[in-house]
Amino acid sequence: MSKRNFILLIIILIITIVIVFGFLYFSQPTSPTGDETEGTNFFSQFNPFGSGKTTTPPTTTPPVDISGDTGDQNPEIKQKLTKVSSMPIAGFTIFSKERLVAPVPILSSPSGEVPNGTVSTNIKLGTGTPTPPLTEFAPALRYVERATGNIYQTFIDKIEERRFTTTIIPKVYEAYFGNKAETVVMRYLKGDGRTIETFLGNLPKELLGGDTLENNEIKGSFLPNNIKDISVSSDNGSIFYLFNVGDSMVGTTLNLTTNKKVQIFSSPFTEWLSWWPNNNTNKMITLTTKPSANILGYMYSMTETGKNFNKILGNINGLTTLTSPDGKQILYSDNTLSLRIYNTDTKSSVLLGVKTLSEKCVWGSTSEVVYCSVPKLIDVGQYPDVWYQGEASFTDQFWKIDTKTGNATIIVDPTIINGGGEIDGTKLALDNNENYLFFVNKKDSFLWKLGLK
Repeated sequence: MSKRNFILLIIILIITIVIVFGFLYFSQPTSPTGDETEGTNFFSQFNPFGSGKTTTPPTTTPPVDISGDTGDQNPEIKQKLTKVSSMPIAGFTIFSKERLVAPVPILSSPSGEVPNGTVSTNIKLGTGTPTPPLTEFAPALRYVERATGNIYQTFIDKIEERRFTTTIIPKVYEAYFGNKAETVVMRYLKGDGRTIETFLGNLPKELLGGDTLENNEIKGSFLPNNIKDISVSSDNGSIFYLFNVGDSMVGTTLNLTTNKKVQIFSSPFTEWLSWWPNNNTNKMITLTTKPSANILGYMYSMTETGKNFNKILGNINGLTTLTSPDGKQILYSDNTLSLRIYNTDTKSSVLLGVKTLSEKCVWGSTSEVVYCSVPKLIDVGQYPDVWYQGEASFTDQFWKIDTKTGNATIIVDPTIINGGGEIDGTKLALDNNENYLFFVNKKDSFLWKLGLK
């Protein structure tokens, strides 16, 4: 075969193959079958031969999330712990505040009758007599901003922080409230950096339905310089404060309503911490020596008139104490932070099996329950000194301890709640119904609310 005929034969074969493949390609269905999945098999899209199988369109089902994220397992837990203040605070109180109640807007009939479950607040038809606004008393909070001394407040059930006073007192370190939250005591350093000033102020009266006035100033007077310690009576009607006179420590009570002062205590020992746990028939005030890991501590009690000064506890290194409302039980800790309860009737102590400082706790009103902020881990150190000095900080859980049975249960671990973070709880307090536990985080001095029910 000549070279020319060979080349011609090759061309004919190529043309024939192209025609055959072209016929097979264009004879395939124009719409894909149910077996085809876009982008899953690159080579199959170019296969000119069918599979020879009959296919049916698959049933469409919604996508399933298999990431493992099932959302918020318990929405109530997330709302259980709430930051109250938007700034560091020096102190706070819980009080009862009047507020307007939003009624159902209806008009009563000419006879004065209204449907069940509603409140008539409009003018009665045909009478022209307005109905007084409906109000209620609800638990609220007041607290002092550390930077400015301004006082803020909010209702407990609905956190809406509002400024109440405009008086500027810079760098308030401690603040106490009394007289149904109408009196405030603020403590701060003077410009010389050494002298402690204590200002006693009366808060302005509120207008129903409003929290702030244009110029809401605090007016008051100063207590003696360099007061070492202050405690507020359980009824908030009086304060007890300690200050040096010469080489002695003097204790004085001050009635916040009458401004009557009475000296009830004097001691050559000058390092005391006071607590005014109750105003019942005992009317006890307790005095505990300031704690240190290597110093023996002692606790005494006396009446609010300064009589019956008696020793309760002693010879305990690093002693910190917290007396129950009935005055019969003393919650205390030592330099190992082991928490115990001493019964003043039986003269015996019970180890609770929880480690924390007694001042990181609060008693329930019946003296049968204690709530505590308990460290998850305690580093080696000289306690409570290193905690007071800021050399040690805790990451706490909140516990409830039944003092009758000794049962202790964890209420919440803030580190596992969204937004909780690490908390070193101090200044614990309960509302009257014990629905909420309030505390200040020592790490940043913000005020928090913990729901208990």
